[in-house]
Amino acid sequence: MTKYMLIMRGTDEGRADFEEMDFSEVIAAMGRYNESMMDAGVLVAGEGLSDASEGAVVDFSTETPVVTDGPYGETKELFNGFWILDVADVAEAVEWAKRAPLSGPGTKLEIRRVTGEEDFPADNEWIQKEKEWRRRLGTK
Repeated sequence: MTKYMLIMRGTDEGRADFEEMDFSEVIAAMGRYNESMMDAGVLVAGEGLSDASEGAVVDFSTETPVVTDGPYGETKELFNGFWILDVADVAEAVEWAKRAPLSGPGTKLEIRRVTGEEDFPADNEWIQKEKEWRRRLGTK
């Protein structure tokens, strides 16, 4: 099995549409979706994120990192939450993504494979340390 992250992205326009939705219906739809993934044994983790106005950005474009409080200057796309699935391949991750109860202008799910220790040199000291850290954290 391979881990994939489904990254929920939206736009300001989609956020405005979301504000018009019945919140209890949104929560119920997400709950059913999450439960279906748990029942199938593919859900590893998932979280939603607070509004961008509560966050900050650390920009590394200059020698000294610059911190900007939210909301960000231009919000063409916002990262709104994620799920991590453990599935056979990207095709299965796509099938789960297509079932997400999402809608609205600019709303997208980006699907990215989560790298594993097999993607890095096994004899690297830091990769070995990371394996131990994951064991200690209970994440692998």
